[in-house]
Amino acid sequence: MSLEAAAVRDARSGSTTRRGARTQSGSRHRLSLVLWLGVAAFYVIAAALPSVLAPGDPLAVNPADAFSAPSPAHPFGTDESGRGVYTRVVHGAASSLTIGALATAIGLLLGAVFGLAAGLGPKWLDFGTTRIVEVFFAFPGILLALLLIVLAGPGVVTTTIAVGLSTAPGYARLIRSQVLRVRASGYVEADLVLGRSRWHTFARTLVPNVAWPLFSLATLGLGQAIVWAAALSYLGLGEPPPSPEWGSMLSTGRLYLPTGSWWLTIFPGTAIVGAAVTATLLGRIMQQRTRQAS
Repeated sequence: MSLEAAAVRDARSGSTTRRGARTQSGSRHRLSLVLWLGVAAFYVIAAALPSVLAPGDPLAVNPADAFSAPSPAHPFGTDESGRGVYTRVVHGAASSLTIGALATAIGLLLGAVFGLAAGLGPKWLDFGTTRIVEVFFAFPGILLALLLIVLAGPGVVTTTIAVGLSTAPGYARLIRSQVLRVRASGYVEADLVLGRSRWHTFARTLVPNVAWPLFSLATLGLGQAIVWAAALSYLGLGEPPPSPEWGSMLSTGRLYLPTGSWWLTIFPGTAIVGAAVTATLLGRIMQQRTRQAS
């Protein structure tokens, strides 16, 4: 066999191997996406229709069943008042996920206002807005949320607003960089060369190219907001007991760890971690698809 024929054969076999590797990688990505979408669907159903997954009353007490270990009758065991931990975890999804979603919406809305103003405005507005954002960004997010709660007082509404405000600086910086990147792109310049109005360019070109990355960014931020809201409730600054809020349940359950009632903390903690990990991974998958599309 000549050297040319061998080279062609090796090139063809290498190309086939790479196609096979890409096919296997794509199959794994699709399987992973379906898996995490299924987990996300479980959380959404638990938040929207908790009685479908757990028909019981999360506040109904039964002292005779207090501190029962996980069993077929109570898959996650019972707490100090005999309430089913599984029922409380499922019904607590509505509170925990709603706080996280609303906080994410608040942070994203404020971040969009500051980011768009900095990215589209004149240089003096960009400079002033960026300096304000950097001042707030210098504070750790959870510390800024605690400071706002100290000033306004604890509560569900305060916790939601505080978490939203503390995440806004990060969103503002990312949105500003995305706007500047799209603003300097070729299709925006093409709109201007064709004589289209600035409003047309903003609404038909800039916004669509910024909106999709913002969606994946919000999915990533949702996991962070859920963890921060749970942390504040754990400290007693959010929804108080006996509400089935995950952070509050975790705080109450830690008091009974010395007695061996590990299920009072394991299952609420797993729900928090699972929700945060699911939102974060879905956000990263969407980011990867956005980069591949672009």
